[in-house]
Amino acid sequence: MAQIRLIKGDDPTLVGQALSATITELLGGGDRSLMVEEVTEEHYSAGGDPEIAPLVQAAHTPPFLTDKRIVIGRQLGLFTRGEQVAPLVALLADPLPTTDLVLVWEKGANSTRLGAIPKTLREALKSCGGVEIDGTPKNRSQMLDHRLSDAPIRFDASARTLIASHLGEDIGRVAPLIETLTSTFGVGAGLTATDVEPYLGEASDVPPWELTDAIDSGDIGLSLDKLHRMLGAGDRHPLQILATLHGHYQRILALDGAPVANEKDAAVILGLKGSTFPARKALTACRRLGSDRVHRIIVLLAESDLAVRGGSAMPPEALMDVLVARLARMSR
Repeated sequence: MAQIRLIKGDDPTLVGQALSATITELLGGGDRSLMVEEVTEEHYSAGGDPEIAPLVQAAHTPPFLTDKRIVIGRQLGLFTRGEQVAPLVALLADPLPTTDLVLVWEKGANSTRLGAIPKTLREALKSCGGVEIDGTPKNRSQMLDHRLSDAPIRFDASARTLIASHLGEDIGRVAPLIETLTSTFGVGAGLTATDVEPYLGEASDVPPWELTDAIDSGDIGLSLDKLHRMLGAGDRHPLQILATLHGHYQRILALDGAPVANEKDAAVILGLKGSTFPARKALTACRRLGSDRVHRIIVLLAESDLAVRGGSAMPPEALMDVLVARLARMSR
């Protein structure tokens, strides 16, 4: 039976990681050069206006020298109207059993925003048993849960928590980890954090909000761990991390002394639309720190910025250690 996946999201990094993990899973150790065909915006627009026909044609092509093919449809966010995806909807009603289909709902090269998936396509995906994978930051945990739940081995709560913490943003490492654990412990094995830990390797990158959340909690050890993962596995430059910290505390500074009664007022002042959750976090931190500490932190950030840019003989990484530790201490 054909496997159908739809990956959606406007974060290229997360979409790429979800796609990489999905392809690794579907390959199952097969030869990528023989099994995988990728259809992109260039193919859709070869005749002028974008048409989805090249993807449908590729999905109808039988495998050669292999048992199955994997066809990837990229930049499908170009097709937001029902009539545009009608050929794909018809294909999903009777997919070729030897073709696994991965649909990537992402922006085109010249698109300014990602449109909604047509209702007919969503319904067709559901009818054929397809799986929708959300490649947005808020659903990273959902992506990870999907991978772990579909694995041929079972993970208890402690193992799941450890894997999520250790792999951070790098969802693409989940499939190789599952393959290694399955070959080691056998299909159907039940694993705990103790079983999994030796196979995790180097801790992966984490999103910037994990660093600022750790600092806001006042946990120095956790804050330094998040910093080191961003500097190491994330390969972020200290100035990039400083920019994240500047943005975080500028929002807090903007609320300091402002007539704010609740998170909705804070969101208005900060110019945030949609969810008020970021405004609530900034308001909570502002109230906890108080004006004096907020102003001291702004000065500390400015001094650290100059130091990292060459104003100190200390290595930039060491300067960041000192800065993050001081910020976390001040948040207690």
